[in-house]
Amino acid sequence: MPSPGLKDKGHVASQVPAWRRILADGRQRLSEDFAQATSPAKFLLSHSRLVDNVLRDIWTSSGLPPTVAMVAVGGYGRGELFPNSDVDLLLLLDAELADPHRQKLEQLIGLLWDVGLEVGHSVRTLQQCLDENAKDITVQTNLLEARLICGNGTLFRALTAALAMHFDKGAFFEAKLLEQQQRHARFHDTAYNLEPNLKESPGGLRDLHNILWIARGCGIGDTWQNLVGESIITAQEARQIRRHESFLQNLRIRLHYVARRREDRLLFDYQGTLAQQFCLAETRPRRASELLMQRYYRTAKAISLLNVILLQNLRARIFPSADTEVVVINPRFVARNNLLEAADESLFQREPRAILECFLLLQQHPQLKGMGAGTLRALWRAKDKINPAFRAEPANHALFMAILRQPRGVTHELRRMHQYGVLERYIPAFGRIVGQMQHDLFHVYTVDEHILMVLRNLRRFTVVAFAHEYPLCSRLITEFERPEVLYLAGLFHDIAKGRGGDHSKLGRADARRFCRLHGLDESDAAMVAWLVENHLTMSATAQKRDLSDPDVITEFAALVGDQRHLTALYLLTVADIRGTSPKVWNAWKGKLLEELFLATRQSLSGAAAMPDEHLQARQVEALRILRLYALDPTAHKALWSKLDTGYFLRHDAQEIAWQTRLLQTYVDTATPVVRARLSPIGEGIQVMIYTTDKNDLFARICGFFERINYNILEARIDTTRHGYALDSFLVLDPSSKNVHYRDLISYIEYELTQRLLQESSLEPPLDGRLSRHLKHFPIDPEVSLRPDEKGTYHVLSVTAGDRPGLLSRIAQTLLRHSVQLHTAKINTLGERAEDIFLIRGDKLDDTKAVLRLETDLLQQLKI
Repeated sequence: MPSPGLKDKGHVASQVPAWRRILADGRQRLSEDFAQATSPAKFLLSHSRLVDNVLRDIWTSSGLPPTVAMVAVGGYGRGELFPNSDVDLLLLLDAELADPHRQKLEQLIGLLWDVGLEVGHSVRTLQQCLDENAKDITVQTNLLEARLICGNGTLFRALTAALAMHFDKGAFFEAKLLEQQQRHARFHDTAYNLEPNLKESPGGLRDLHNILWIARGCGIGDTWQNLVGESIITAQEARQIRRHESFLQNLRIRLHYVARRREDRLLFDYQGTLAQQFCLAETRPRRASELLMQRYYRTAKAISLLNVILLQNLRARIFPSADTEVVVINPRFVARNNLLEAADESLFQREPRAILECFLLLQQHPQLKGMGAGTLRALWRAKDKINPAFRAEPANHALFMAILRQPRGVTHELRRMHQYGVLERYIPAFGRIVGQMQHDLFHVYTVDEHILMVLRNLRRFTVVAFAHEYPLCSRLITEFERPEVLYLAGLFHDIAKGRGGDHSKLGRADARRFCRLHGLDESDAAMVAWLVENHLTMSATAQKRDLSDPDVITEFAALVGDQRHLTALYLLTVADIRGTSPKVWNAWKGKLLEELFLATRQSLSGAAAMPDEHLQARQVEALRILRLYALDPTAHKALWSKLDTGYFLRHDAQEIAWQTRLLQTYVDTATPVVRARLSPIGEGIQVMIYTTDKNDLFARICGFFERINYNILEARIDTTRHGYALDSFLVLDPSSKNVHYRDLISYIEYELTQRLLQESSLEPPLDGRLSRHLKHFPIDPEVSLRPDEKGTYHVLSVTAGDRPGLLSRIAQTLLRHSVQLHTAKINTLGERAEDIFLIRGDKLDDTKAVLRLETDLLQQLKI
């Protein structure tokens, strides 16, 4: 006689529409109730129960034997089912199923998908569960939250009993701690990414889950109230945790609905809509989405701190140590288990000065790994003691400056002070930028996190182990007296972001007040204020002006005034650019800054050579390099006689020698010469193009590189006395996936030559789509055109959102207006293009013609 499951297969299939309707209607009601302010916890539990009921109804029609159990695991197991999360199921067997029953099991899984449940499932026997539990911490965690839905209860209870019997509390704690550290590392150990993951990022829901998993596994409790009863947390901390947890759950539920799929990343695409749902209104100068994200970051920060406190408490409970040696550090502090502890937890209330002292002690005693949980709690409760009177106390000023002057641990302790909420209370201006987003599309961190990154970079220059990264910076900082000047400049350089107005000038005033209050002498206080005001100047000069022009160097030298100011500004600039985003810094920017630094240092020393001396020195050095190739001593003359002085000032000796060697026999060539090599700066490819000059040459070259998806970083355009173009391009593969450089170089040389030989009309620029970042946070294009200081050229500045085809649009627009290009510096900051072109043309002295050019450029930038 056929089994019931197979016999009723047609009947079961006929019930699918009804089950789908029950599920869809139930989810619709939940969505409507949630919109009417149902609590997130109630929503998640109600959604789990809705799915429970549908699963039980389907189970009764499955025809599976009574030896099988259906078990909820993971988030579904703990009764937290988000709108589009997977329904994680374990189908638990007492033994391997025979083929007929296995077929029914497969039909059941297919049926669940037909009904509309996105199921993540595993099918295991009890023994297989125990085997996987022993090997995989993720499986062990999922089974920890297992909950029987239907089927064999005896089998399920046998599983839970066996899991408890084999549970190793200590090993589980260490494994979950390591797992959390690895997860945090994937997000660069910061909660302050501009598109954080609500679930996985530091300070996200996972950090709360981790606490309850460990507590549940060790039999301490599985709710926050349980942990209060076990004295792991206080009632106040439990209320704070529930409030933060509810906010993240609320945000994640809404995110799933807005995205219409399982999405845990707070992408730019959704931030504005979610802000509206939280009834946040735009204020000047803050977007509503920025207000939402600032609330998120502050929530994540609080959760991170609570996570540290609770993990320490759980460790003390799981690994009790009765014979702990207590080492007295001073009358106020002791060391226990390599953790700093206040001798009396009322210390911070009685003597608030000890708040700063504890961070200084952590620097001075490297064996200390942090603070004990009780001390952390006491510190957290005493934060209100950091008030105007505290900030005015000279003893506290001395402690803060002592922290900055320590030989080790400066970055670590400032970051710890930030995490514990001390730094923003001690420097209220810093508190205003905590969690503040930056929508310039090249800073990938919030303002406070960026500032701490800059401080980290400055400190990294002092570490011998990292001296190979930036040798010049490392050498300079070791010779720099009182480096705390640099750290204060880094701390204040962006502190006035978001206030409106020029943040450099506003920050200068904050920095000067702080330095004077903290007893810096007048010269150091003035330097900190000057660095804050001018922290963008060196990068702008290096990336936007002609460094071969002696007047540019002289002007910059007059601004910095002396060697100490130059060194400080150089170090701060490198640290600042590196702290914006891993993608913004590149070797080309590093080379430009180093060139500007060295040239300015020479100018300040009084040893700066005149232009003719520069030219002669480079020619002599280029000839020395050429002799290494055993060339005829006069081989260079044919080419050099056709080049003007500007060529020798714009190119270094090594590049002059390279181009001369390649072109010595092709000075009057009828066909283009294209040669490429790995750039000597260590990144990108340098491409030389030598051909008879044509008006559309630059536009053709730009179109070629755009079509092979290469970014142009720099273009130098030289025209010989006999009508040839000698152009030099530095290009970069943004994907960095091309490792076969010989093949790539050969490809560029051949294909670009063929492109230049074609007489066809120009191809239209690529129709590059805006990135989603630019779509939600657009950059208004700007065009500025002005004569240069000498009146020889015009300087064209273009700012716009970067996208494929942008440079071709600019080049073809210049071509239509009969404008010749002399030099181009292509500066891409994340998704913001800030390009500078040195141009010339007869029409540029005509006001109406200039207006037409600017209007046409703006129109092209908006397409």
